[in-house]
Amino acid sequence: MQIKMVPITDIVPYENNPRKNADAVQYVKNSIKEFGFRIPMVLDAENVIVCGHTRYLAAQELGMTEVPCTYADDLTEEQIKAFRLADNKTAEMSAWDFEKLELELSELPGIDMADFGFELDFEEKTETKEPKEATYSESIGVIIDCSDEEEAEEIFNKLQEEGYTCRISTL
Repeated sequence: MQIKMVPITDIVPYENNPRKNADAVQYVKNSIKEFGFRIPMVLDAENVIVCGHTRYLAAQELGMTEVPCTYADDLTEEQIKAFRLADNKTAEMSAWDFEKLELELSELPGIDMADFGFELDFEEKTETKEPKEATYSESIGVIIDCSDEEEAEEIFNKLQEEGYTCRISTL
């Protein structure tokens, strides 16, 4: 895989990008500022973004003139569309091991991980400089397979009436 620096003005966002990236841009900007642009964007042969829309937006806001990219020029158009979706979806499949995460975060006293989207509640440092402790909140979801949109809407409305926070998603 070759990485090429591409002028940001030559890059074209994919017009049908189904991800809503706005809420993540600040965290990606912070990551680029702290660690550099470490993960190249993936483009097709016409410089249309396959993977990296949030990095692209962050780079624009940071005033970068070029960004590292690699090309998916060995994939068919269908494979590019599938890769674009799979790249985003597979990240959603991972879960945190909160005990290990807490340990890792406690070993980073010099970096504010809230800058990258972690919700942390650290106790004040003691004079013995004990590791910081973090607390986390998580949400748990339930997926209900419905036979059609009408059934989904009926269940959605019923659960909302019972006080549950609900959203409909097509998988």
